[in-house]
Amino acid sequence: MTTAISVQNLGKQYKIGAAETKFRYNMLRDVIVDTVSAPIRLAKALVGKSDRRLNQNFIWALNDVSFDLDEGKVLGIVGRNGAGKSTLLKILSRVTEPTTGTVSVRGRVGSLLEVGTGFHPELTGRENIYMNGAILGMKRSQIDRNFDAIVDFSEVGQFIDTPVKRYSSGMYLRLAFAVAAHLEPDILVVDEVLAVGDAEFQRKCIGKMNDVAQQGRTVLFVSHNMSAILRLTQEAIVLKKGQLIKRAPTPEAVDFYLASGQAESGERVWEADEIPMASAPFKPVAIKIKERSGAVVDTIRSTEPVVIEFEYQLDAPVTGLRVGMYLNTMRGEYVFTAFDTDDAQQFEQFGARTAGRYVSRCEIPADFFNEGRYYLGVNASSFGVKRFFMDENAISFNVDISGAPGTQWPELRQGPIRPRLNWKIEKLD
Repeated sequence: MTTAISVQNLGKQYKIGAAETKFRYNMLRDVIVDTVSAPIRLAKALVGKSDRRLNQNFIWALNDVSFDLDEGKVLGIVGRNGAGKSTLLKILSRVTEPTTGTVSVRGRVGSLLEVGTGFHPELTGRENIYMNGAILGMKRSQIDRNFDAIVDFSEVGQFIDTPVKRYSSGMYLRLAFAVAAHLEPDILVVDEVLAVGDAEFQRKCIGKMNDVAQQGRTVLFVSHNMSAILRLTQEAIVLKKGQLIKRAPTPEAVDFYLASGQAESGERVWEADEIPMASAPFKPVAIKIKERSGAVVDTIRSTEPVVIEFEYQLDAPVTGLRVGMYLNTMRGEYVFTAFDTDDAQQFEQFGARTAGRYVSRCEIPADFFNEGRYYLGVNASSFGVKRFFMDENAISFNVDISGAPGTQWPELRQGPIRPRLNWKIEKLD
């Protein structure tokens, strides 16, 4: 079978901090000092003690990553925020160059890395479709053949001759995905940008990616939604801090990812390097699972309530902040989503929050969970306008069902919840 993508010892290094000023006007004294000190700087560089090198901070977004992917395969890529997933896709899409290693790609690559990547805001939707097709090396006749399908899928036909700078983010996303998927790429690369769309659009996109895969094209798919990864992909790789730590059939890789790196104590504390700079002024501190007594636990009893505490810092005032959680089974099926300002009174009181340290705390009632292991994702956003922070796999916990409804029966009870319902039995005759 022909190899579509070959990645060998791939590494990407970034400098942390502000870039040096490339051009500046020097005074005469600066030139004299620079000339006199040049031999000293050269000597330090030769022995590896350059002042400039010592003062620079670097981070390896990817470090020694190697894998091959055959044509027609669908590969999932999973990992925590900052694991290097998006960096890998940007290198494969030739958006950025690697620092070390080599990448060989066979065929045209259609990419959807961010909303509107490759679109020119001043051009209309129609013009952007033809421009993207030309970039992919397609003839105008090929683009003409796919044009109607692209517009129908994107549902922006009414605005196709409007400059895309006037599109909403949802319209932008629909058209960007339609272009990437319909212009017959040999390799389709999709980042977790699909999380921006609504549920119906996500289902539509996943269905289209299934169609692309069944046509024998290669697909790389990054997502925090484990259900989508399990449905769509055959194999998956797990990245952790820039390194490839697992490659396996998707169910095995997903189980490994969900079970690894979790806080066994029932508490998760975020390190500084786990918090994206874009999260500011929101800064997550810790999340805790607590039983009724207040003790932090990794295993809860389904017959008792459980308290979830999410502690965070605001370095500046935020208006419209809502902090939420996503409860999932270990296979990625959503159980529920809830936000700390769902209650109207809470919304009125905390719709605007000043700078300071906060804890958003909620109680999940007794007789709610079925047995198994669950994980919590956390989110901080401004009513859909801006997402400050997202960690869809923040912490996990076990549920012990001793004494739960129906435990007198030996068979496994299906479903993620196990409610104690108020049944009545009445004899009619």
